[in-house]
Amino acid sequence: MAKCFSFTATRDWCFRLSFSNAGLQSTTSDLGDGTVMHSWIPKARKENKPNLLLIHGVGANAMWQWADFIRPLIARFNVYVPDLVFFGDSYTTRPERSESFQAQCVMRMMEGHGVSRMNVVGISYGGFVAYRIAEQFPAEVERSVLCCAGVCLEEKDMEAGMFQVSSVEDATSILLPQTPEKVRELMRISFAKPINTMPSCFLNDFIDVMCTEHLQERRELIMALHKDRKLSNVPKITQPTLIIWGELDRVFPLELAHRLKRHIGENAELVIIKNAGHAINAEKPKELCKYLKSFLIHPLPPQNGKSSNGNKTD
Repeated sequence: MAKCFSFTATRDWCFRLSFSNAGLQSTTSDLGDGTVMHSWIPKARKENKPNLLLIHGVGANAMWQWADFIRPLIARFNVYVPDLVFFGDSYTTRPERSESFQAQCVMRMMEGHGVSRMNVVGISYGGFVAYRIAEQFPAEVERSVLCCAGVCLEEKDMEAGMFQVSSVEDATSILLPQTPEKVRELMRISFAKPINTMPSCFLNDFIDVMCTEHLQERRELIMALHKDRKLSNVPKITQPTLIIWGELDRVFPLELAHRLKRHIGENAELVIIKNAGHAINAEKPKELCKYLKSFLIHPLPPQNGKSSNGNKTD
């Protein structure tokens, strides 16, 4: 019997409505090389407001990850929320899978919308992309915020036992879940206090709607992050940068936050959110939004190697 109701599809529709009611419109940009980018952009951009680019991580589309942040931020910024390639309605026929390629696609899309100067926020995988945007387009990026983004991980970290999984293949099976148990496992490592009572019927519905399209391509994106990755090959960015991390992150452990802070140097500030895991946008949206607005509206100078809660970051 055909399924007549989808909780996930209904929630997705509600997100679309909320984005539209907040003042954003859904647009699709054909980049002309086999790549199509979908994004939410301002219905009416205001020249007196700074531009803010929000980049999502692996998982559902951009709306699901940034829904709690649109209304608090749109009053102060022209907000742009793209779906990365192979998420939402964005895709490519090209073979590239690197975060650098994602960065180039996002910036070509932004250029098409007439945006040449912006602040960039990226969470998890989106933080990898945000870092590459700041590196490759330094004149366009004023400030960057990197949330729980293991930019400075190395391929050898997996073998050294830093992560909850023993191989990148195990990681992809959790990050791109295809069974209810894998969704529960993802929640266990992503949240400090995971919900353990979600019925399998809801989880299967979420998988069907959000986790099956472009599955192989998404696996290749994750594999590309890890393959031959060395800290010595990661360029340093020069923009003022805020690093935000969940104290109990088990996807990208806190050591990677300190490593990223050391790598960027004096231009970076580290904030550690207590009692939060990897999914800080879902667990601590108000606290995360507070730090975003404080840094982006009233930027503070780096605090001599200290985090905002007074703990040493080195």
